[in-house]
Amino acid sequence: MGSETDQGQDLQDAPSGRLPEGLADALRATAEEIAELLRGAPDTRAPVPGLVWTVGEVAAHLAQAGELMAEVAAGRSRPHGDGTPQGIAAANEQALAVFGERAARPLAAMIVTQTEAYLDAVAEHPAQETLLTPMGPMNRVVLGSYLLTHMLGHGYDLARALGRPHMVDRARVALTLPFMVEAMPRVTDAAATAGLNARYAVRLWGGGRFGVTFTDGTATVGHEFPDRPDCTISIEPVTFLLMALGRCSPAGAMARGRVLAWGRRPWLGPRFPEYFTAP
Repeated sequence: MGSETDQGQDLQDAPSGRLPEGLADALRATAEEIAELLRGAPDTRAPVPGLVWTVGEVAAHLAQAGELMAEVAAGRSRPHGDGTPQGIAAANEQALAVFGERAARPLAAMIVTQTEAYLDAVAEHPAQETLLTPMGPMNRVVLGSYLLTHMLGHGYDLARALGRPHMVDRARVALTLPFMVEAMPRVTDAAATAGLNARYAVRLWGGGRFGVTFTDGTATVGHEFPDRPDCTISIEPVTFLLMALGRCSPAGAMARGRVLAWGRRPWLGPRFPEYFTAP
């Protein structure tokens, strides 16, 4: 997957016309594993822990999101919300309300088909071309990382609802970093970070890193660490993704030893998750 130092940047800097190594395979595998979960679902009306949606509604949302991202990757404009987590959530609810399919097998097939449609679009267009997505401008590499992040989050939801193992693992989490780095400034909670001046170095166990600098509350995020970080956070990768997506309690993760923090201002570590709204 590459060293800790260059991993995230290598994923972002894929050659024109190609995705980073492993991303296409991870997208296909995740789509198929989600489809397999759905094919074995006894009842898509079952609730999903932590969400207001049922299994069928989560699957329908995944199918809709896959179609949207495939069309964006093909260069077609698809407005969806206002770019904020709250605006996207409202647009998701509106889209679900006019999409009636809730049966497991048709939705499973749609999720796999739309993932392939995204990959076909990338094969036909420059990977580094900037596109307008629901979360702002990004290229097709970052869009693929976005699609994977989205599928992993909701794949985890479906696995929990159905009592099955989830598909979030260290290798796939590493492939979400291009999107995470791009998205974090856009999901910063302005009220929580008002007046904040702090520099964070975030290190994922086994590889993967990024830095976050807050200047008077404004976040700048990059694949390299800032100079003289105030707080270094070391975190288990699956825990990192689940926490970032609001599926894991920061306090619980720290109590289990899956998150460690140190530096000149170590007390900043536990506060870090509070500065962002899960996309």
